[in-house]
Amino acid sequence: MSREVEFNDIVKSIKNMIIHTAYNLPKDALDALNKAYEEEKSPVCKEVLKQILENARIARTEDRPLCQDTGLAVFFVKVGEDFKVKGGTIKDAINQGTEEGYKEGYLRASTCDCFTRENLKDKIGYNLPAVIHFDLVEGDKLEIEYAAKGGGSENVSRATVLAPAQGKPGILKFVKEVISNAGPNPCPPIIVGVGIGGTFEKAVISSKHALFREAGTKNEDSELNEFEEEILEELNKLGIGAMGMGGTKTVLAVHIERQPCHIASLPVSVNVQCHSSRHSHIVL
Repeated sequence: MSREVEFNDIVKSIKNMIIHTAYNLPKDALDALNKAYEEEKSPVCKEVLKQILENARIARTEDRPLCQDTGLAVFFVKVGEDFKVKGGTIKDAINQGTEEGYKEGYLRASTCDCFTRENLKDKIGYNLPAVIHFDLVEGDKLEIEYAAKGGGSENVSRATVLAPAQGKPGILKFVKEVISNAGPNPCPPIIVGVGIGGTFEKAVISSKHALFREAGTKNEDSELNEFEEEILEELNKLGIGAMGMGGTKTVLAVHIERQPCHIASLPVSVNVQCHSSRHSHIVL
């Protein structure tokens, strides 16, 4: 038996999720920042973290955006084979909800033409199109993961294809190079998503999706969990610190997703999320 949900109900859910996420830092990010504040050794960075936490409090209590860069809307959507939309398509509902959410939440429209840099809010739509990754699964539910992805963190993200023989040492070296080169630009302390395997583009998508996992949770794969902890330790030795002020807590968490890959390749992608890790998860 299929299950139907009204088009406008999806639109409303997306709109509300976007507005709430823009004003309210999720619990996992808040907990990670509080933990970093308690453990930070640098007095300067400790003060910076205190200000970041105060900013989150003001945003939450006064219904204001956590950051002036309210990001592009990125969605990972699992569509049950028995899920139906009455009155439209899922894609159109997500885009309409995105536009309404960014408008009604007084959030910045950031999409522009790649070459002219003209804002596209009057041509395509307000902060459209949303970036949507669909996956078809069993069941009659619609599962939606959303994140606001800012330019500062996206700009320092990188991908490559290593030689298979480079293995874990090569991956660690590449991740360190990416974060070292990024320095203060992604507004640390950051969360680092690492996609390993698949094809070039699959590694990039995996590294983006890895950022949606709650900070502080362990990887279900014990081997990857151990590798995450190793990378986290090495990255925090870089000494970049909160907002680049030099400290012991540059990275809040490292999350890895891996896929089987071609015998001749080892694709690796590093996707960075700033300290304002705005993400939400709903099931309809």
